[in-house]
Amino acid sequence: MIRRIFQGVLATMIVGMLATLPAAGDEKFIIVQSTTSTQNSGLFDQLLPKFQEKTGIEVRVVAVGTGQAIKNAANGDGDVLLVHSKPSEEKFVADGFGVARADVMYNDFVIVGPSDDPAGIAGSRDVVTALAKIAESKSLFASRGDDSGTHKAELRLWKAAGIDPSEDSGSWYRETGSGMGATLNTGTGMNAYVLTDRATWIAFGNKGDHGIAVEGDARLFNQYGVILVNPKKHPHVKAELGQVFINWLLSREGQQSIADFEIDGQQLFFPNANEGSS
Repeated sequence: MIRRIFQGVLATMIVGMLATLPAAGDEKFIIVQSTTSTQNSGLFDQLLPKFQEKTGIEVRVVAVGTGQAIKNAANGDGDVLLVHSKPSEEKFVADGFGVARADVMYNDFVIVGPSDDPAGIAGSRDVVTALAKIAESKSLFASRGDDSGTHKAELRLWKAAGIDPSEDSGSWYRETGSGMGATLNTGTGMNAYVLTDRATWIAFGNKGDHGIAVEGDARLFNQYGVILVNPKKHPHVKAELGQVFINWLLSREGQQSIADFEIDGQQLFFPNANEGSS
C-alpha cells in the first residue's frame, strides 16, 4: 500500500515536471498518460519522432500502470490517455472524464516461466488451467500488483480459475507493486512465473533461462485504446492538439507506423483502429 501511495505521488511529480519543461520550437506539446508497456517496448521511440516531424507537436509521455494513468487523467494531469483495460477506459468516458474511446492496436499476454517448469504448464494454451496448476503446486508467481492493465487482466484470469491468490500473498504469490520490466526482473531473479504483455517480453533483455510457457488462449487478448481527456471537465486540456495526435494514431500513417515496429523481426503491436471502437 505504501509503495502504491509513493507511486501515485511520484507520478504527480513527474506530470508537474513535464508540464514545466521548456518545449522545443513554438511551445506546442501535449502530455499523454500511458502504460509502461508502450514505453518499455520502445513503441513511443518509433512513433513520436514521426508525429512531431509531421505536426510540430511534442508528446511528453507519463508511463505508469493503467490504473494510475487513468487516475492521473481523471485529475486533469494529461491531454490524452492511451492504456489497455477496456472496461476501465469505458468507465472513464461514461463518467465524463473522456470524450470518446477508440481502439488503436492489440497484442497479447503470455505467461513466462523458468526452464525447469515446476508447475508443468509449458506449452499450454489454456491459461486458466495453467494458473490453477501454479497455485496447486505453489510455484512462485510474480505479480505486478499495481492496478495496471496487466494486473487487472491477471486478476480476471485468477477469478476465472476460481482462485484468490491474495490469500497466499508473500508465500508463493509475490506482488512487486512495480512496472512490467521491474516485475520481469524480479520474476527471473526468483525463478517465478510472470504474466506479461508480449511486447515487453520481446524487448526485455534479462530473460535468463525464462521462456514463454503459456500463449495462444483467446483470454490473453490485449487491446489498447486512446481517449481525449474531456476539456469540459478540465478546461486546461489541449483538446485540439490532443485530437491531432489521436487522429494521427488512427490514420493510415499512424497505423502503419505501429505495424512497422519490430524487434528481432517480431512485430510487437497490431493496429486495429476502426475495427470495433466505442
